Amino acid sequence: MRSVLTLILNIIWLLTAGWALFLGYLVAGILACIFIVTIPFGLASFRIAGFVIWPFGREVVDTHRGGAASTVGNVIWFVIAGWWLALGHVATALAQAITIIGIPLAWANIKLIPVTCFPFGKVIMDSDSARARMFPTAR
Repeated sequence: MRSVLTLILNIIWLLTAGWALFLGYLVAGILACIFIVTIPFGLASFRIAGFVIWPFGREVVDTHRGGAASTVGNVIWFVIAGWWLALGHVATALAQAITIIGIPLAWANIKLIPVTCFPFGKVIMDSDSARARMFPTAR
C-alpha cells in the first residue's frame, strides 16, 4: 500500500513541480560544469535534480562527515545558486498549495529547501535505508 501511495505522490509531483525543478537543477549543473573548479557544484546539482524529479520514497540524510570544505562549498553554493533554486521551491509550493490535494506536495517542496541551499555533506537514500541508519536495531 505504501509503495502505491508513493508512486501516486511521485506522479502528481512530477506533473505539478518535479519537471520544472528538475530543469532548474539541470541548468544550474550544466552552468557549474563549464569550469573545472566548479564541477563539484555541478555534480551536487545533478544529484539533487535526480531527487527532485521523484522525491517520495527517498530522503536526504546528513553524513556528519562534512568538514571545512563542505562548509565553504555550501556557502559558495548558497550565494551563487542555492537561494535562486530555493525561490523555485517556494514558487512551486505556493502553486501547489492552492488545492487541497497539493498541500502535502507543497509541504514536501518546502522541506526540500535545506538541501537546496546546503547540499554538501548530505546523501540521498531510500526511506527504508535512511530509517535503518537513523534507528539501528539492537542485535
